[in-house]
Amino acid sequence: MTRRIVLALVALIATVLVAAVLPLAFNAAAHERDSFVNDAAATARSVAVLAEARLGDHSADPALSAALVAAAREHDELLVLDKAGNIVVSQGVPRDTEWRQVVAEAADRGGAGTELTKDRVIAVETVWDDGKFNGTPVGTVVLERPVGTLNQNIDDLWLYLALLSGGAMAAAVAIAIYFARWVSKPLARLDTAARQIADGELSVRAVTRTGPPEVRRMAATFNMMAGRLETLVHGHRAMLADASHQLRTPLTALRLRLDLLAADSAPTAADELAGAQEEIARLSRLVDGLLATARAESVADRVVPVNLIPAVAERVAAWQPVADAHNVKLATEHTAEGDGARVSLGVGHLEQILDNLLDNAIEALGDNGGCVTVSVASSMAGASVTIADDGPGMSPQERSRAFLRFSTGSQNGTGLGLAIVQRLVTSNGGTVRLADTPGGGLTVVVEFPGTALYEGTNLSG
Repeated sequence: MTRRIVLALVALIATVLVAAVLPLAFNAAAHERDSFVNDAAATARSVAVLAEARLGDHSADPALSAALVAAAREHDELLVLDKAGNIVVSQGVPRDTEWRQVVAEAADRGGAGTELTKDRVIAVETVWDDGKFNGTPVGTVVLERPVGTLNQNIDDLWLYLALLSGGAMAAAVAIAIYFARWVSKPLARLDTAARQIADGELSVRAVTRTGPPEVRRMAATFNMMAGRLETLVHGHRAMLADASHQLRTPLTALRLRLDLLAADSAPTAADELAGAQEEIARLSRLVDGLLATARAESVADRVVPVNLIPAVAERVAAWQPVADAHNVKLATEHTAEGDGARVSLGVGHLEQILDNLLDNAIEALGDNGGCVTVSVASSMAGASVTIADDGPGMSPQERSRAFLRFSTGSQNGTGLGLAIVQRLVTSNGGTVRLADTPGGGLTVVVEFPGTALYEGTNLSG
């Protein structure tokens, strides 16, 4: 975030500087050149007034001599020409080819003339008799002034504007960094608190004393949400403990009583008691499924990185005896390599997901046998696990209700397996969907985000 804010503000300041400072600099440099040329022309006019007496009666003029001395101090090169173009008075040695051309152009115009070259300015002024501009020209004054001072002034101007622009850019960067950090630091702390809560540390709270008012309000709202979540989760866990004790204990006692009655009962009554025992076993599985679903919904487990390939291989090996007992073949495939199948999940969640899906697939095939294929694949967004069987499959209507509790097409099932899977998958930021297996059967596709989702976010970017 900080980098983007700084770049945006720097781009804005740079645009303003280019749009405003550059034209100002060019105008200032042009004004400096015009002033320099006008000053040289004004000096030439002053010398022309002083040279009128010398050219008129050929007498010495102390004022003209003083002007020549002043020109020498300024490093000017000065010539006073008579009306025939002969040099009468000179200071320095002007470049003959350049000033003669300017003199000719001034004569054609009947007055003064100036020319600015890369290293000097040439000013030409006509000397009129009696100082009258509408009189008779009696000579010409040529002044050449080096432009070193002009170039130095322009360089100083550009340096000043460059320093001013650099200072403005540095100030913009400093201000942008300050405000970006003022906003991003509270957001970073809020992000850290959110990830800690996602990892199961429900007592963590965000800091509400720093940052913009909007961020402080968001942090306060986050703390309120975290407090309510902590209360709900703790209450949920307490309810689970109470339900586990209150439901399992009577069911165990009831099953023991039925076992005792079945041992001493007549064959007809024993058959009825066996049916009752099956219902008690089904009720126990139902209670276990409800408790597992409730645990999946509490989602307060610590998130850890998991490599899907060895984890899937381990659960397939654990279910192999069950599959052999039902004449079912278990096969594994994977297209991911190394860390490509690495995801972040709650502790033990992947095992519960795979156990429920494998149990459902084997149960769907029954004792008729078949094949269950477990595939692992990876992508830019994360990794996926696909479990496909060649059993009877599900109709579109059954698939639309498959993730609802107690929705089952099996007479012996509880209808909680896929509900547990969905809640565990979604609690870890993933998705689960059902599809038909080509040739018949059901395919379950579970997709997880990669580990980058749970890594620290670079808020400075």
